[in-house]
Amino acid sequence: MPLPPSTPSRPAEPWLPGSTRLGVLGGGQLGRMFVHAAQAQGYAVTVLEPDAASPAGAAADVHLKAPYADAAALAQLGASCAAVTTEFENVPAQALRALAAHCTVAPPAAAVEVCQHRAREKAAFLAAGVPCAPHAVIDSAEAARAEAHAALLPGILKTASLGYDGKGQTTVLSLAELPAAWAALGSVPCVLEQRLPLRLEISVIVARGADGTVVHLPVQQNLHRGGILAVTQVPAPDVPEATALQAVALAQQLARALGYVGVLCVEFFVLEDGRLVANEMAPRPHNSGHYSLDACDVSQFDLQLRTLAGLPLVPPRLHSPAVMLNLLGDLWFDGAAASVAGPAAASASAAKAPPGPRPPDWPAVLALPGVHLHLYGKAEARRGRKMGHLTVTAATAAQARAVALQAAALLGLPGF
Repeated sequence: MPLPPSTPSRPAEPWLPGSTRLGVLGGGQLGRMFVHAAQAQGYAVTVLEPDAASPAGAAADVHLKAPYADAAALAQLGASCAAVTTEFENVPAQALRALAAHCTVAPPAAAVEVCQHRAREKAAFLAAGVPCAPHAVIDSAEAARAEAHAALLPGILKTASLGYDGKGQTTVLSLAELPAAWAALGSVPCVLEQRLPLRLEISVIVARGADGTVVHLPVQQNLHRGGILAVTQVPAPDVPEATALQAVALAQQLARALGYVGVLCVEFFVLEDGRLVANEMAPRPHNSGHYSLDACDVSQFDLQLRTLAGLPLVPPRLHSPAVMLNLLGDLWFDGAAASVAGPAAASASAAKAPPGPRPPDWPAVLALPGVHLHLYGKAEARRGRKMGHLTVTAATAAQARAVALQAAALLGLPGF
């Protein structure tokens, strides 16, 4: 069952820019973009992150280099900051609880803890009246052999915690395969989900304030490759208006049920018959919402700032249709070699190139109209590592897609 809702304490008045310090647990790119949003409005920001070379730490006013559960570092963060948020869901929930004794914390620890465990997450969906895939908890060898689970197969077995971007999961076709699949995932608690006929994937980002105000970004249509988000299109080109309205309503319903304060992303599957089922939620800004930096008058990081500082929430406005391309470290190794010059030229270029990473052809990409490049300040490119994103904005969705396809070709990315 989900943990009881929890609402962080709030000052009688908002934490105002210019003389207020805010804090972030986590040093990744989401933290970096929050730091930029907060600093743009006059806030100083402290980041608690053990990695000395983290993207958010490099951008922050103060970088506390310590583990997330370090008592002295948490005490320093809580004493120096009026309010603290998190940039990823796997920070220790106890660290958020410790901070909440000294400062405002959003999102609350109880909500983050729900998002850290797939079984609790599924229970939260059902308790809030949000449909999700039929599923069962597999937490023992006996459960892995239970005949009752045959009704969920073929299915996908996922670790209950610490799985992301397609990691920590495997397909199970028959009951005979289930025990070995569970053992291959480390014999840790897992959730077995029935595999459903999917038409497409969408996500909704909502922001809820401590006063109960809820606003949302437009529904985003997402394409994943290898379990990692590759392309986001807004407005969602293949989503009927009624489906989009239902997705927004369900995400808002979930935020209210959790007593949530902050930015929450809910990912949905649209089934072949048009039904919506929730896949998972993230208690933070989301990769699928990065386009809002360039295509909306209020970005997801502005919303995160406003919910944390107690500032008024206004509905974001999409002023430009947009397509976002996720940029993984693979592009630094082989993507740049595949250009519009053709396969032969690409092979020749790759043959001449020195071993190791090399940057993509950014000048060629930036020569396209409406292109916005965001790199995350990561010193080393690695395959599968999120290095940045590219957003294309235009007057129409068709124009944005056309230019995004040109950019993808220049980068050696497949079309969509």
